[in-house]
Amino acid sequence: MALPSQKVRQLGERSSMSALRNSNWLRVIKTLGSALTLACACTVVHAQEAEKPVSEQIEDLKKQVLSLNRDLLILEEELLYPANSQVAVYLSMDIGEFFELDAVKVHIDDKLVASELYTDHQVDALFRGGVQRLYLGNLKTGEHRLTAFFTGIGPEGREYKRAAEVTINKETEGKVYELKIIDSTAKLQPVFEIKEWQLF
Repeated sequence: MALPSQKVRQLGERSSMSALRNSNWLRVIKTLGSALTLACACTVVHAQEAEKPVSEQIEDLKKQVLSLNRDLLILEEELLYPANSQVAVYLSMDIGEFFELDAVKVHIDDKLVASELYTDHQVDALFRGGVQRLYLGNLKTGEHRLTAFFTGIGPEGREYKRAAEVTINKETEGKVYELKIIDSTAKLQPVFEIKEWQLF
């Protein structure tokens, strides 16, 4: 037969075990409640995304990728080509009545730095006012020679090769040059120029 003190101890142990079980159940219930809340929230977000057609989601992703790519390219240029040592060369064309562009080569100090073969689509883009960057690089201060070689079909369907040259006096600021292919109505033939852009 158990003594009163033992009974009290047993009752206390039972009540503590019961309390422990209850606290464990409370933890389980709280965990399940949190999980259900999270699942509901995920379902709502997923449902909101599901409301958008897949094509719109893909377009959004494309825009984000293009934006990120543009930012990375700008950062890369700033790191690789500091403004004070930078030299850029661009190409533009007139209406192209007297010259059909096939290829361009750019040399700086007799070293080939850019070479481009053109498709009909690219030439058409240039005719419509497009400007193409052919070269972006670094040059030390001092005097340098920029030479551009143009190949294509000239007047009367003949093969046409011409060159244009300019001296670069590189100082501490960047330099930008434009290779221009212009139709000369007076001479009835193409004219090739190299123009320096004024940077402000």
